[in-house]
Amino acid sequence: MFIIRWLLGRIILLIDFITSPKKPQLSAEQKQSIAEQVSHLSLYQLAACPFCVKVRRALKRQGIEMPIVDIKANQGAPREELLKGGGKAKVPCLRIDNGKEGVTWMYESNDIINYLSTTIRS
Repeated sequence: MFIIRWLLGRIILLIDFITSPKKPQLSAEQKQSIAEQVSHLSLYQLAACPFCVKVRRALKRQGIEMPIVDIKANQGAPREELLKGGGKAKVPCLRIDNGKEGVTWMYESNDIINYLSTTIRS
C-alpha cells in the first residue's frame, strides 16, 4: 500500500508541475494589499494530497502568497498543532487568526477556495 500511495503522490506532483497555472501580473501595490489581507492566514497541507494541490493551484491563479505548513515536517509539531487547534489531522486546512476572537480552522478545499476568492481582493 505504501508503494502505491508513494507512486500516486509522485504522479500527482508531476501533473501539477506540468500543468501549473501562471501567476497573474500584479502591481507592487496589489501584491502589498494581498500580503496584508493574508497576514493572518496559513495553509496546513501535504505536498502530494490532491485536495491540497487544488488549493495551492487556486492560490497561484489568484496571486496569493501565504505561509504553507506541511504537517509532515518538523517531527510532527505542525500535525499536533492542527490536531490541538482544529480537532482533526485533515488537510487542507486554513488557519484563520481572528485576533481577539480566536482562531478558526477551515477544512474542505472548496470552502477554502471560496473563502479566499470572496475575501481577498487585489
